[in-house]
Amino acid sequence: MKARTRSGALVVAAFAALIGLIGLGGPGAAQAEPVDTAAVGLRISNGRLVESTGNDFVMRGVNHAHTWFRSQTNSFADIKRLGANTVRVVLSTGDRWTRNDAADVTNVVNLCKANRLICVLEAHDTTGYGEQSGAVSLSRAADYWISVQSALAGQENYVVINIGNEPYGNNNAAGWTADTRNAISRLRNAGFDHTLMVDAPNWGQDWSGTMRSNAQAVFNSDPDRNTLFSVHMYGVYDTAAEVRDYLNAFVNARLPIVVGEFGHNHSDGNPDEDTIMATAQQLRIGYLGWSWSGNSGGVEYLDLVTGFNASQLTSWGQRLFNGANGIAATSREADIY
Repeated sequence: MKARTRSGALVVAAFAALIGLIGLGGPGAAQAEPVDTAAVGLRISNGRLVESTGNDFVMRGVNHAHTWFRSQTNSFADIKRLGANTVRVVLSTGDRWTRNDAADVTNVVNLCKANRLICVLEAHDTTGYGEQSGAVSLSRAADYWISVQSALAGQENYVVINIGNEPYGNNNAAGWTADTRNAISRLRNAGFDHTLMVDAPNWGQDWSGTMRSNAQAVFNSDPDRNTLFSVHMYGVYDTAAEVRDYLNAFVNARLPIVVGEFGHNHSDGNPDEDTIMATAQQLRIGYLGWSWSGNSGGVEYLDLVTGFNASQLTSWGQRLFNGANGIAATSREADIY
């Protein structure tokens, strides 16, 4: 997560949204292919994330900024206690922040498993590539995952690998497609059988429609057909129509989609969190709220709890965990547990 801007491109964004609403360039021109039988553990089947049992797994959880708050290991138990079935964990490749090595990744996975959570691991150093100074490429993120592969081997039932957080800003977002395909190919060639999650460009919000238009090609490029798409919903998704249109486009095309981040407010606008949660529940797709605690830089209002104290839910935390279509009411623990 980073403060999103549309770089003065509000008119362009509105035009892109209009194109999406009238059905041009969407992912639905072709149907997703069935899952490859080589996939193990969590996998994609007929456009759905499923477990090895074949039952749907619908993520209901939060993001936790582990790489910046490594001592806050009690957060995993607290997140579980409030009803979540998934936690998306911020890691660093070492390019922008201190690297999470294989030993630490092993510890994170063990914390997830001990607390009966599905673990989505993401490399954060890619955030805003092409626009954010210091951001690294998806190829660099693939290097990182290969370097910590020993911590992930055999964890396919428990771990989803989110290759890179928000891997493009608003500049040259068209490069997202080839870079994403190449990163998937490298990980598969290295022997990763996990479900791979890929974030959209435009700081995750895909207002350009790049991921939406190219999702089918990216999905088909994965020899395991085991790629899950993730959109981040902040100010770009400030109307019910925009939320429903985007998520339904993927579901109707039988392409797997999850809301990997969202909030109740943001510096780039006021997201429609009620529609995000209601539509995710209606379509039975996952959502992961941003974020547990520790936000700074003017977005402290996105903390779900104050000071990592699970007994001090913020208003956003109350909404996400205990409100209509919230985590407490809709979360189901993974079958693997």
